[in-house]
Amino acid sequence: MAELESSNVMPKLISFLSSLLHRVAESNDLNPSFQTQKISVFHGLTRPTISIQTYLDRIFKYANCSPCCYVVAYVYLDRFTQRQPTLPINSFNVHRLLITSVMIAAKFMDDIYYNNAYYAKVGGINTNEMNILEVDFLFGLGFNLNVKPNTFYAYCSYLQREMIMMQPQVDMAESSLCTARSSNLHLCFNEDESSHQQQQQQLAV
Repeated sequence: MAELESSNVMPKLISFLSSLLHRVAESNDLNPSFQTQKISVFHGLTRPTISIQTYLDRIFKYANCSPCCYVVAYVYLDRFTQRQPTLPINSFNVHRLLITSVMIAAKFMDDIYYNNAYYAKVGGINTNEMNILEVDFLFGLGFNLNVKPNTFYAYCSYLQREMIMMQPQVDMAESSLCTARSSNLHLCFNEDESSHQQQQQQLAV
């Protein structure tokens, strides 16, 4: 975890994922078939005023989940959109899909994680809605939550390559997203319980 903090990899990853999701959402907004897309529980009545970058920064600040969770959340979003072609990511659903995918990834990856009520507060929604989003996302995934080590590192490699292409000056070592071996995949970068309690107090302020 210290290596990630010193190299500032996570802020770069968060920024890149935000930019990627923003481009995808905008592209789908402009798609002529947008009007025929299925409306789901993830859709808001209007586009949220908070940007994807700011929203993901907030999740990163308060969720306090392991960095691996953001890669796994990206895997889940990819799986979800592949299994649900009538529910592409757009400006009306991207925020709810993000908070739900990160929460589920944290539950699957981390030994210590926050409950749905906490994630609802982070995401600016109520607990009942968070519960519904979780169930719908799980069914949308077909409950396919397991991410094999080779799949995990394939997505890491893809994200790393894309980040380097966007910032050619970044050193390869500095761009490393995953330092744990595959045998320790579910243990990499876990936060301790005191850090979680600290984050809860900050959010309550």
